[in-house]
Amino acid sequence: MNKNTLTDYPYPSARRVIMGKHCAVATSQPLATLAGMEMFWAGGNAVDAAIAMAIALTVVEPTSNGIGSDAFALVWDGKLHGLNASGKSPQNLTINQFDGMNTIPSKGWLPVTVPGAVSGWRILWERWGKLPFEQLFTPAIRYAELGFPVSPITASAWKQAETIYLSLSGREFEPFKNVFFPNNRAPLAGEIWGSEIHGETLRAIAQSGGDSFYQGKIAQSMADFAADTGGFLTTSDLASHQAEWVEPISTNYRNLTVWEIPPHTQGIAALIALNILEGFELSRYSRDSVESYHLQIEVMKLAFADVHRYISDPGFMEVDVEQLLNKTYATSRRELIGEEAIFLAEPGLLKGGTVYLAAADGELMVSFIQSNYEGFGSGILIPDTGIALQNRGVGFTLETGHPNQLAPSKRPFHTIIPGFLTQDGEPLGSFGVMGGHMQPQGHLQVVVNLTDYGMNPQAALDAPRWQFLSGNQVLLEHTVPRHVALALAEWGHDIQISADGREFGRGQIILRDRGVLIAASEPRADGLALAQ
Repeated sequence: MNKNTLTDYPYPSARRVIMGKHCAVATSQPLATLAGMEMFWAGGNAVDAAIAMAIALTVVEPTSNGIGSDAFALVWDGKLHGLNASGKSPQNLTINQFDGMNTIPSKGWLPVTVPGAVSGWRILWERWGKLPFEQLFTPAIRYAELGFPVSPITASAWKQAETIYLSLSGREFEPFKNVFFPNNRAPLAGEIWGSEIHGETLRAIAQSGGDSFYQGKIAQSMADFAADTGGFLTTSDLASHQAEWVEPISTNYRNLTVWEIPPHTQGIAALIALNILEGFELSRYSRDSVESYHLQIEVMKLAFADVHRYISDPGFMEVDVEQLLNKTYATSRRELIGEEAIFLAEPGLLKGGTVYLAAADGELMVSFIQSNYEGFGSGILIPDTGIALQNRGVGFTLETGHPNQLAPSKRPFHTIIPGFLTQDGEPLGSFGVMGGHMQPQGHLQVVVNLTDYGMNPQAALDAPRWQFLSGNQVLLEHTVPRHVALALAEWGHDIQISADGREFGRGQIILRDRGVLIAASEPRADGLALAQ
C-alpha cells in the first residue's frame, strides 16, 4: 500500500459514541488510549489511566506535546480539584534580553519556560494513584524503544513542521533535528518511528519518581545544555518548580455548571462568553443558522478582549475573577451585540500544538491537558534525553506595564484548558478541545451543542466549527453550510474558509448519564475513545 493513501480520505466518515459501565478513556491517539485501558486492566483507576495516557502521548504524538511540556488537570472525586502543573520563566531571563524586538521569538531559548508536566504526573499519582508509579510508564517506554507506526494526522502535522524546524540553524537545534527528523525529513503515516533516548529518560523519571527531572541528573543535563548554547534555564529554576492545587472557576449556563482552571489560563474566556450568550434565547435559532453563529462569534470577541487585556500570572493581575464573571457585567457587554459584526472588540472593565485526554471510572473523572505549545515547541531538545522543551514564553507580551509583560520567575498567559461539567452538584464529566486560541472557542461551541441543541457527545464534537481570529476575521470550517458563510459576510464578518480540520481543535468528551459512561473522540484527530 502506498503510505500517502493513509492520509487521504475523500469521503465523510461517521463515528458513534462509545459506552460502558465501569471505565472509559479518550485521547487523540489510539495507542495512547490503549495505554489507559492497560492501566484499568491491571487494576488501576482513572487517574492511573490518565497519567499513563499523558506519558504515552509524549512519545506517540510528539508533534503536540512532550516530556518538556506543561499540564493542567481537573479531577472529580466527590469534589472538583484543579491542578496547575505549569512552569515559570527562568530567573535570569529579563526584558532586557528582548531589546529591539517587537515580539517574543517562538524558537530557541528565549521562549523556554520550566517544564511542569512531570511534576503534574507525580502529584496526581501521589494523591489518587493505585498502581506503582513506574508501571504507568510501561506503555510509553515500549512505544519509544520498540517503535510504533505514526498515525495519519500526526504524520501530516509532522510533515507540516518540516520547513519550520529543518530551517533552524545553530548548535542548539541539532539534537532536536536529529531525533525528530532522521534522514532530514518527517516520518510518513504508517512508518515506524521510535526513540530509545525517550525510553531511557522516561525510565529514569519513573525510577526516581520524577525527582531526577527537577533535581538530579536530568536537571543537570538541561542546565548544562542551556549554559553551553546560550540558554537561561538553571538547576535553581528546575529545583524551585512546584505544581500547585488551585480552585476551579465556574459559571452556570442554562442547566449546567461549566468549570475551568483559573488564570493564568484562558479558560475564563469560555466562561465570560457563556455568561454573555446566556441572555440570548439561542435555541430559537437552528444550529446551522446565521443568527446562532453570529451570536456565538460576537460573545467570543468580547470575552477575548477582556482576557487579552487583563489575564496574567495571578500575582500580577489588576482585576479579579469575580469582576470578570459578574453576571451584571455580562449584561452590559451583551448590549454591545447587534446584527453587525463588531470590528474591534475593546475590554470593558478598567480603562487604560496540545493534547487533551479524559478518563473515568466509578469514582474518579479526569480532565487533563498537556502541551509544548506551538507544535513541537522551541526546537530545543536536550541531548541524549528526548526532552523537547516547550516555548510557552511566547504567551508573554513585551508591552510595557501590561500585567502579562515578561518578567523573571513568572508564569505566562496559558492557552491550554481542561473543562468539566456538573449539574445540580453532580458530575457530568470531562471535556476539552485542543488548539491554541481555539480552545475556549471550542469549549463554547461544545457546551452550546450539548445544551442549546441537545446533541450527544460525539455529535457535539463532530459539528462544523468556526474560529474567531482577530478584528472581525472569522475562519469557518468547510463543512459550515454555504448559506451561513454568505450571510455572515453580509453581516460584516470577514469570512475565510478552511478544509484543514486541525485549525478547529481536537476534542474528547466523557460524560456519565444514569450510570453509563459515554465517550467520544472527534474525527479531526487520529483519536480513539474506549469504554468497558
